[in-house]
Amino acid sequence: MTLSQINLVVQDMEQALDFYRRLGLTIKDPVEWPPGSGARHTSVSMANGFGLEFDNIAGARTWNPGLDEAPAPGGRNVIGFALPSSTEVDRLHAELTSAGYRSRLAPHDAFWGGRYAIVLDPDHNQVGLMGPINPQRGFTPTV
Repeated sequence: MTLSQINLVVQDMEQALDFYRRLGLTIKDPVEWPPGSGARHTSVSMANGFGLEFDNIAGARTWNPGLDEAPAPGGRNVIGFALPSSTEVDRLHAELTSAGYRSRLAPHDAFWGGRYAIVLDPDHNQVGLMGPINPQRGFTPTV
């Protein structure tokens, strides 16, 4: 079995796509299908073949008719993005928070040796930003 995609059901498609485009993803504009239904969908395929899918609530109801319209915002899961450098973690965190997205965890040098931060997308999903891991910068965390 292979994990091949994550589907995000979003409240506001434009806000969600703005956030993920600011992360650097190239995402096609969503399509409405069936026409006139208000159901909107788009996706992006990563270089490794992993798919990130976006549906608005009407779109998600085309494949999940029992969808609850008001789930608890966010959750404990983190959608992680690997960035090419520690400075890129800082830069992207600053860009996203300057654009009004909420920081959940400011950039810091994490115990595993990577620069790490968490921001919230418009639907309160936690999005992790992680720079390369350098084991020599790691340390034992205090609990």
